[in-house]
This record gives sequence, structure tokens and C-alpha cells, in this order.
Amino acid sequence: MSTAAPAHPVDEVPPVHRLAAFGLQHVLAMYAGAVAVPLIVGGAMKLPPADLAYLITADLLVCGIATLVQCVGFWRFGVRLPIMQGCTFAAVSPMVLIGTTGGGLPAIYGSVIVAGLAIVLLAPVFGRLLRFFPPLVTGTVILIIGLSLLPVAGNWAAGGAGAADFGAPGNLALAAFVLAVVLGVQRFAPPFLSRIAVLVGITVGLAVAVPFGFTDFGGVGDADWLGVSTPFHFGAPVFRASAIVSMLVVALVTMTETTGDLIAVGEMTGREVEPRTLSDGLRADGLSTVLGGVFNTFPYTAYAQNVGLVGMTRVRSRWVVAAAGGMLVLLGLLPKLGAVVAAIPAPVLGGAGLVMFGSVAASGLRTLARVDFTGGDRLTVVAVSVAVGLLPVGVPTVYARFPDWFQTVMNSGISAGCLTAIVLNLLFEQLPGRGSSVAEPEGLAVGGVEKGVEQPREEVV
Repeated sequence: MSTAAPAHPVDEVPPVHRLAAFGLQHVLAMYAGAVAVPLIVGGAMKLPPADLAYLITADLLVCGIATLVQCVGFWRFGVRLPIMQGCTFAAVSPMVLIGTTGGGLPAIYGSVIVAGLAIVLLAPVFGRLLRFFPPLVTGTVILIIGLSLLPVAGNWAAGGAGAADFGAPGNLALAAFVLAVVLGVQRFAPPFLSRIAVLVGITVGLAVAVPFGFTDFGGVGDADWLGVSTPFHFGAPVFRASAIVSMLVVALVTMTETTGDLIAVGEMTGREVEPRTLSDGLRADGLSTVLGGVFNTFPYTAYAQNVGLVGMTRVRSRWVVAAAGGMLVLLGLLPKLGAVVAAIPAPVLGGAGLVMFGSVAASGLRTLARVDFTGGDRLTVVAVSVAVGLLPVGVPTVYARFPDWFQTVMNSGISAGCLTAIVLNLLFEQLPGRGSSVAEPEGLAVGGVEKGVEQPREEVV
């Protein structure tokens, strides 16, 4: 009598109570980043508070839909891995420029729609580039993703960029307390609680923050109970050539970043991304971006914050993240719930972020541990790629005198480091006379690991 093969951990559906807890943890991990883009763009355009609130609820709604498309998938859309989707920060500067130079929101949305369609069309091309991402490149990119996110956690821990009390000892003490709670729960709590250590840390941190005056729930009373984003709320899209060109550059950057994130999650979950699935994931990015232009929000990409959460908790089910997508849809339809989540103080998120983002960097190091660095050439690839990737993180104005298109590409440490790693891998590994780490025959070593040989993987509950 034959028995059905057990489901891969990515396809397992946890019990409802765990599904809800794990999903909420993902929402809290990405919420601050998700609402930051509409706040920055709307603030730069001096939109009234009502329009800002509309942008945020529209963003949350499409974030949820985009996450569901990516995790659940349909036809050739969606990578079907635990990937959270959110607005890309790579588009912020071009969108602010478009919106404040006379084009307004309609010109932004016109360029976003075209960029989304371009991503859908280019997805198969990027899918065929997967052979240029051996462990040497993927490990380096994952390491850069984690390191480039750490300043975000640092800003949160200090109170949030632009906060009047930025860097106050109280803020850092609250972040340190949350970090201690997360570590304590992960080390000493039962297995289920250890998997939601971030959620426990944020909840305990919020409970401590309220009596000490770190948060204000005043916005909850002002928020509406129900809000539905309607297509083209701010007017019909306007298609301007200059705006479209800028957004097409952003599209290439986000596709590069998403490729790195998808490969990272594939490594963490034990379901490695293949050319077809990479194309499907990028195609979902494009569809989500088109929806963003229609429903009054912005370009979408995979969120590296949640990549770190997958690595830290070792919960690999895509249905957990799909549940998080459903929660984001609810937050987008119920602004009052969104206001409650928005009241979580930045230092609380910062304490949790230090663990999550550090986990991404550690996952990159684990991948690089599979690479044979004998001879030093591969070490040079990692060294230079990390240096180039972290340059705009450490010196944000380093490319301020360069053209806008160059800044769009290189100001993203992830895309700058990824492109550098790909080029240097080709230079040192692919040129005639160099050892190849790409497209090795089955059974030969790739980066110190034999292909076709099952590697030990972490046990996941």
C-alpha cells in the first residue's frame, strides 16, 4: 500500500493558532517599512493628511494582495515561497522628483504602470540569468542584504529617523530590552514560543512602552473604520517619457534586489529557486507594480526584512506569509486597525530588527561557508562586492554629484553589491583559463559542495 510523500516544509499548513501568530509576526516586522514609502513621497509632495492616510491604506491593501500572489501563486505568477511584498525604497527619489516637478501623482502612477508591465515582460530574461548566481555570488548578496539593513534597525532603535528625541538613552534602552526579550524567548521558551520570539518581544516591548509614554494611540480614534481604495483615485494616469525612463531604471534595480531575496529564501527553506520559478516571482512583482499604479500606490518588491525573519525562526511555510498577506488586506480595508499597528514605537521595532537583519547576514555567511576560497580570487570577489555594496550605506551622499539614473542604481547597496559580485564572478571565474563555478556538470563541486549530494538541513517544526 503506497503512502503519500510528506509535504515539503514550504507547503505545510500549520494549525490556525500558529498560522495567525507567525503571520502577525511577519506583518509587524515589515509594517514600518511598508508605510514609510507613502509617508515619504506624500510628505515631499505636501499632501494633506487625508490624502496621506489614503496612500497608506491603499499601500497596505496592495501589499497584502501582492504577498498573496507571490506566496499562493496562480498560473505563471508567484514564486510560491514565503515572501512578503512591499513598496520598494529604490523608487522613492525618482517618485519624489516626478511628483514635485509638475507631474503630480498621476505622472507617478503612469510611470509605475509602465514599469510594472516592463517587469512582466523582462521576467523570463532574468530567469535565464540564474546560472550567474553560484554560491559565491548568492552568499555575498545575502550578506550584503543583511548588512545594508542593519542601519535601518539602528535608526529604529534610536527613535526613528527625524525623531525629535533621536538617540535618547531611553529609546536605546527600550530597544535593548526588546532585544533581550527576543533572545531570552528564543533560548529558554518552549519550541512554539521560540518560533514567535519576535512577536513576543514586540508585544512585551509595546506593553512596557505605553506606561512610559513612548507611544500615542491618538491616531486610532481619528482613523476611519472602513476604507476602500478605488482605482485612479487621484486622477487618470499621465504617461511622461522622462518619468517612464526613470521608473524603468528603478524596475531593473528592483528586479536585481528581488532576485537576491528570492535566492536567499530558497536557500533558507531548502527549495532552491530555479529559472522558471525566478521568472514567476519576478512576474508577480510586475503584476503587483501594475496594481500599485492602478490602486494609488507604488512599485513592489520582495521585502528583505522578512527574509531575515524566515531565517531566524526557521518557519518555512509559505502559508504563514500568505496569512500575513491576508492581515495586510484587512489593515488596508480597516484603517483603524492599521492605526493601532502604526502606534508601535520605533525603538520596539529596532530591538527586534537587530536580530532579524543580523540573521540575514549570518545566512549569507553560511552560504559562503560552502565556497572553497583556496587561492584568494573568490575572497577578492566577496571583499570588493561587500565594500561597494556598503559604500552608499555608510556614506549616503557618496554619489550625490552623479546623474539621477546612476544614483538610482548605486544608492541601493543591494543592487550595487549584487551587480559587482556578478561582474567579478565572471571576471575571476568565467574568463578562459579561470575555474568555472557556473553550470558545472552534475556531481562536480560547486563552491566546495557537490551537486546532487543532499546537504543536511535544519529541522523545522
